Amino acid sequence: MSDAHRPINSSREQAAASMSGYVMLIAFVALLIAVAFSIVRMAGSDPDDAAVFGFLAFVIPAVLLLVLIAAGFYMIQPNQAAAITLFGSYRGTDRTTGLRWIWPWMMKTKISVRTNNILSDKLKVNDLRGNPIEIATNVVWRVADTAQALYDVDDYKAFVDVQIEAAVRSIGSRYPYDGEDEDVTLRGSHAEVNTQLREELIARLQVAGVTVDECGLTHLAYAPEIAGAMLRRQQAEAVIAARTKLVEGAVSMVEMALDHLSEKNVVELDDERRAAMVSNLMVVLCGERDTQPVVNTGTLYQ
Repeated sequence: MSDAHRPINSSREQAAASMSGYVMLIAFVALLIAVAFSIVRMAGSDPDDAAVFGFLAFVIPAVLLLVLIAAGFYMIQPNQAAAITLFGSYRGTDRTTGLRWIWPWMMKTKISVRTNNILSDKLKVNDLRGNPIEIATNVVWRVADTAQALYDVDDYKAFVDVQIEAAVRSIGSRYPYDGEDEDVTLRGSHAEVNTQLREELIARLQVAGVTVDECGLTHLAYAPEIAGAMLRRQQAEAVIAARTKLVEGAVSMVEMALDHLSEKNVVELDDERRAAMVSNLMVVLCGERDTQPVVNTGTLYQ
């Protein structure tokens, strides 16, 4: 999506300025030991007013600093991210796994960037010819831009569900279910239809920072109200196609038989005898039942 077509409130993910939590953990432990040592030392001595003032001047800020450090720790698991905001302003996304630390007044919103898999419900759609069909798909998607997913749509998971349904309906109505005269059909062009569906989903989900890794139709059938009629039509088309192939083969075989008889001068055939032979051969080759030979002891003209 070009910048000219991006929504006005579109966000862009950027790296957050966070720190390693292990470094801050070492600092936290060191400061805690120093505070504990100071308390033990003060309890085992008879301090004067200056010593008490110095003790309080160190311990009170140290305890506050310990609380401040402890409040800034957070964990990021593999394939997880944390969006950082400061008083409602997006400050970046931290994708570094492990123990992390950031100033405690900065809010952290964790979001998964793992791969998700959705199997859509069966939808009833009218194909390009207006025939009602049932169609369902499987979509593998993940969050690519955490800022867009969190701040450009209200609920990115619900948004994905709705857009999957819209894309499936769009693809289902764009092509016919089947047909010999069509270049692309839902039943016969799986690779092209799946590619078109993926491109449609990527375009629709880009506003939410979601990308689609893989998708494909998992269910495709005529709606129950026309399934019987369409099945009979498919059976009729199959019978016609089989008959066409059978006739083409029979004509070739008859032509070959006549050519061989003429070349080898086996018998001289006039037009009427040739027509009779063609008729007999076509009956033998195209008939569904076994032929019964008939011996003719006369002539063709008797």
